[in-house]
Amino acid sequence: QERLVESGGGLAQAGGSLRLACRAPARQFSSSAMGWFRQAPGQEREFVAYSKFDGSVTDYAESVKGRFTISRDKAASTVYLQMNSLTPEDTAIYYCASGFGGQGVGPFRSGPDYWGRGTQVAVSS
Repeated sequence: QERLVESGGGLAQAGGSLRLACRAPARQFSSSAMGWFRQAPGQEREFVAYSKFDGSVTDYAESVKGRFTISRDKAASTVYLQMNSLTPEDTAIYYCASGFGGQGVGPFRSGPDYWGRGTQVAVSS
């Protein structure tokens, strides 16, 4: 079973930045779609960002476009989420996710195959 390990969460002030990281097993990283979801208190889990297995396609939720950037480092088997211009509305538990093979953004948004345990992000005003 693929194990995804997130890191980088924490507390930031509004307007600040954080970078999340998610390390996946090397044998599967290069062939897996990777991305991020988040769940705010009292809310359902929502899609945040997606990266195709080769990094050639990315996609973002409208609420984070222009502020968040997803990237992947094949050598480190790690996907990153750079979050800039944070607002209190970005406060949530952020979950790393992965999808088999060439999973496209549509199926990934609906339900990736693996989940990390999550990392807390809190943004103060």
